[in-house]
Amino acid sequence: MPHPALVPGAVAVVTGGASGIGLAAAESFARLGLAVCIADLGGDRLASARETVAAASTAGPDAVMASTVDVSRPEDLVRLEREVRERFGGTDVLMNNAGIQLPSAVSGPAEAWDAILGVNLLGVVRGTQTFLPGMRERGRPGLIVNTGSKQGITTPPGNPAYNVSKAGVKVFTEALAHELRQDPQGRIGAHLLIPGFVFTSLTARGRTEKPAGAWTPEETVAFMLERLAAGDFYILCPDNDVPRALDERRILWAAGDIAENRPALSRWHPDYAEAFADFVSEA
Repeated sequence: MPHPALVPGAVAVVTGGASGIGLAAAESFARLGLAVCIADLGGDRLASARETVAAASTAGPDAVMASTVDVSRPEDLVRLEREVRERFGGTDVLMNNAGIQLPSAVSGPAEAWDAILGVNLLGVVRGTQTFLPGMRERGRPGLIVNTGSKQGITTPPGNPAYNVSKAGVKVFTEALAHELRQDPQGRIGAHLLIPGFVFTSLTARGRTEKPAGAWTPEETVAFMLERLAAGDFYILCPDNDVPRALDERRILWAAGDIAENRPALSRWHPDYAEAFADFVSEA
């Protein structure tokens, strides 16, 4: 059975909904009969996405709206919540999915850190804070899905601002899930989506064809819906290159850096290369 919030007549809001995983999720929600609002930066891209989702909607094209939103701006999120409430009566499903990826280093640039944290982390925090009170007031089954990343768990070198933002999403979503389950009615749940390698505009890097190792956004969302129905909090997605068993070994190794007092990011330390290779070979 699907998640109890994913039923005809419910209302879903998807940030970053004009492309990639967000668009695939919005289409899937629309096919399930939900009213859907896709929120993203404006322009032809957003208008085209609305048409795509409206064509998929089993509730009809009037059950789909689009709104130009910068999730790093709290006032945009407040306006979005009001627009959805005025159009559809409120929100039952919130997918905080908007994300950006810019080059960063520990030393900067400051603008990249500000932008990445503003969208990827604070967009999730403030999006939840803006929508959750109204979701509670509705008294209906509700669902919040926050899009994280494996980079927020294993934190590979190369883009620390992105890793910090996604590590923050993980911690925030864990805290949110804990808070929500203290509610005696327990009608709203939170889940962390952890995609694998997904071919989107964020990951394309100039490529026009999907690499063999990548999943499509549609495959990722289908897996998400399956695991939501199963009740998973951590929706750890594989891809065509990395099975779950390998992800598990990488995650365990990262945790072992602390438990065994190894150097930071020892997976990429030359003195631990052989030990790590032996460890993951057990996957």
